[in-house]
Amino acid sequence: MQTYFFILAALLYLGCAFLPSERRLPISIGTVAGWLLHGGALMADMFAPDAVRVGFGVMLSATLWVSVAAYWLENRNFSLDSLRVLVLPVAAVAVILPSVFPGNMVALAGKSDWFLWHIAISILAYSTLTIAAFHAVLMVLQESRLHTRPGPAQSGWFSMALDRLPALLTMEKILFRLIAFGFVLLTLTVLSGVVFSEQLFDKAFRWDHKTIFTLLSWGLFGLLLAGRKWQGWRGRTALSFTLTGFAILLLAYVGSRFVLEVVLHRILV
Repeated sequence: MQTYFFILAALLYLGCAFLPSERRLPISIGTVAGWLLHGGALMADMFAPDAVRVGFGVMLSATLWVSVAAYWLENRNFSLDSLRVLVLPVAAVAVILPSVFPGNMVALAGKSDWFLWHIAISILAYSTLTIAAFHAVLMVLQESRLHTRPGPAQSGWFSMALDRLPALLTMEKILFRLIAFGFVLLTLTVLSGVVFSEQLFDKAFRWDHKTIFTLLSWGLFGLLLAGRKWQGWRGRTALSFTLTGFAILLLAYVGSRFVLEVVLHRILV
């Protein structure tokens, strides 16, 4: 049953992604309907009595579920309709991943009470920095458009939506708010994983690919925030740090789990 809900949510996301921006009400209603279907099916698929499903497909799907909510709320506060064509198609793909790559169920018996909190905080960290990455892509496109004279081929609805974005300075302020919030959540994820590794995962802390990539991403985002505060970093420097940090973070869990589950056919927590 969840599979049908996942497919329906994906179709709603795709439909809303490519509707003209003038149809704000159908877009808003369709996005919320897809988000509710996505969330309901995801929760039913992830949680069983005394067990939780883990895997790169579930993680990516949950991340994009929260990111869709962030996009929807952000678009209500600012004119960010062009974010829709970036977020919703990716969410449409992510929503069906648990059906294709189900991962594995992990028993909660013997796990620390903080285990589910660690998963929830890590998903929120991924989601916040995912929407920050989409936001950075928009800023790159916006900046490029400012330096390019629009031609006939550049007058579509997406180009018009870019023209309606807030000023770059406002976009930059939003970006750094997202990064700061995501950095706090990522810090909590790293600390809980390092300090309580044995209680959370029934094994001592170890230096694996996931840990190294996560710490590297955490360091890049921390350096970016420090550079912003003390050196006034902005513009291309900030965007490069954001996209690089996000790419490394994506490799930390989703990338490593994809290799383990799909390429090597190994099952790990």
